Parts: sequence; structure tokens; C-alpha cells
Amino acid sequence: MQKIYWTRHRKQVTRLLVITAILAVSISCAPDPRPQRAGARAVPVTVGTVTQQNLPVLLTAIGHAVAFETVAVKPQVTGQLVEVAFKEGQEVRKGQVLFRIDPRSYQDALNKSRSVLAQAQAQAAQAGQDEQRTQALVTQKLAPQEQLDTAHSSTVSLQAAVNADEAQVESDQLQLTYCTVISPIDGRTGDLQVDVGNIVQANTSVLVTINRLAPIFVSFSLPEQNLSDVKRYMAAGDLKVQATVTGEESTPVNGTLTFIDNTVDSTSGTFALKGTFGNTDRRLWPGQYVNVTLTVTNQSDAIVVPTASLQSGQNGQYVFVVKSDRTVEMRPVTVARQVGPVSAISAGVKPGETVVTDGQLLLVPGATADVKPAAAQGTQPPGTQSQGKQK
Repeated sequence: MQKIYWTRHRKQVTRLLVITAILAVSISCAPDPRPQRAGARAVPVTVGTVTQQNLPVLLTAIGHAVAFETVAVKPQVTGQLVEVAFKEGQEVRKGQVLFRIDPRSYQDALNKSRSVLAQAQAQAAQAGQDEQRTQALVTQKLAPQEQLDTAHSSTVSLQAAVNADEAQVESDQLQLTYCTVISPIDGRTGDLQVDVGNIVQANTSVLVTINRLAPIFVSFSLPEQNLSDVKRYMAAGDLKVQATVTGEESTPVNGTLTFIDNTVDSTSGTFALKGTFGNTDRRLWPGQYVNVTLTVTNQSDAIVVPTASLQSGQNGQYVFVVKSDRTVEMRPVTVARQVGPVSAISAGVKPGETVVTDGQLLLVPGATADVKPAAAQGTQPPGTQSQGKQK
């Protein structure tokens, strides 16, 4: 029995020793909330300044580029394709010749209709002369009125035939013109759909698709809770839109918001918008996905800290403020929003105060800060300075 008792006692002692060791390690690893004692070594840190500046209110989304105009070029006459007058992917101008369709059958039809017109014109002219002679005879009472009426009816009928034949000539002339297919817009051609030698069908065969790339649209969507703000600020003036291409984040493309859809998608709870971009350098391409930033307005005199100074704890976000005696104070803050390298603070700090931006992991309240020089850090939020290429 004594052996069993000592065995159980030894197990309990072992458990107490393990628990004590775990507590000791936990206490040693936890940050010390007490002020650092005098003479302790200073902690090297880098710092930033709390400033007050105009801060843009930004809305972000994923969007895609859409051609300003898109035309699927189709022939307006049926015939054999005899020439392609451009290269795939080539920039073309409005009115430039793109294709030629064999015109011989249409030229023959035009020649025939012209001959019919000439015959009708001759008959109408003869009828007019007959009517004039009959008119003279009736005036001299050498012919009855009925003969003049008959001559007039013949003249009118033959003139109507002339008008119909003239319309046919114009139609055949137009059909012949359609044998030369021209570009309806300025733009860039896509993949050639039909090769020379094929028979193309009027208003059916797509020969090539042309996209106008400059200017260009960027389409994107925002949650419906942003609709009222976007409408209000758009009514007050142009809203700036930036599109960022993957791999070119340092040079966003600038444009202007030009369209808000007239309905909210009840399925997704979003509404569609479009920005218009000059795109003279062709950086945006139809179908390409981009990151979109819409500047709705600017908040004046916002209290701003470098985003790198923000730390997260059990009670929310905080910063370490360096006081005049070089000791640090843990200060809870309320973050209104983050705009790139800076964040707007609605409570917790004042302009002019100094906050730690690097080295926070070694700090405890009351610690002495050894401020080290840091490389120039971005303190300007997106939209407050010129970025990228202008429209």
C-alpha cells in the first residue's frame, strides 16, 4: 500500500512541476505591461509623424476593359471574295477598303438597267412630243379632246416607267458599290474569318470584327450601398477613375466616370458603372481585367498616420507614441479607413505626435525608444498626387 501511495504522490508532483514550467514560459513570453526600469537598454525603432491632410475617399473593385465601339463587318452582297486589303490585327481608319467581292455580275446588272432606262426615257420623250402635237390639234379644233387625254395618259405612264428604271439603276449602282467593303469605324481588326476565294453571303457571313480601342471603357460594379454617394458626387462634378494593370501597379491609367446603370442587380446587390479612358498608348485591351479605384470625394483635414504604425491587440488597434522624453506610450486608436500607405484616424492621436512604424515587437509601455533614420516612406495616399498617364 505504501508503494502505491508514493507512486500516486510522485505523479501529482510531476504534474505540478509541468504546470509550473508552462506558466513560467508563458509569463516570460508575454509583453510586460509595466514601465521599463531605469537604465534599461533603448529599443531601436523607426518612426513617422501624425499629420493632418486632405484624404481621398476611395472605392475599389475589379473591372474589365470594353471596346468603345465594336463592329462585326458583314458583306451586303453575295459573291466570291477576291481580295483582302489589310492584315489581321492592323489598325484601320473609317472608310478604308477592307475587302473586295467579285463585281462582274453586279456590273452586268447595272449595264442592263441603264439600257432599260435609256429605252424608257426615249419612249417617254416620244410620248411627250405626241402629246404636244395633239394639244395643238385640239386647240385648232382639228382633233377631239379624248385624243389629247389619251396622249397625256401615255406620257404620264411612260414617265412613271422612267422613274422606276432610274430607281433600279440607283439600286444596281449601290449593289456594285457594296462589292467594295470599307471600314465603318476607326479601330483595330481582329482575326480574319473568311479567306479569298470563298463565297460570302449578304448580311450573314462575318468577315472580321473591328474594335475601337481609343477611347476605351472600363466596366465595373459596386455594392448598392455606395449608389447614393456616387450619384451625389457625380452630379457635382467629374469623378476620377484609375485602372491598374497587373504588373504595372506603379503607373495606373487615369480616366473619368461616365456611366451609372439605371438599375441595381437584385441578385448580386450591385450596380454597374463605366469609366472612359483615352487609351492613346493602348495600355488597356478589350476583355482585360484591371483593378479599379474610384475617387468619390476628398475628406479635408483628416488625421493620418502611416499604416505601418498600426498594431492589433485583444482590445483593438493601437499605436506606440514616442513622447518628448523618448519613452513610448501604447495608445488605442480608432481607424476610419486605410488608403494605401496611410490610414485615417478618428480618435486616439493628434497631429504632430510621433508614432513607431517599425520595431514595435520589442516595445512595452514606458520603454525608451532609440529612433533610427529610415528610408523615405510613402505618406501620400493614392489620388493626392499625379500618378500614371493622364487621359
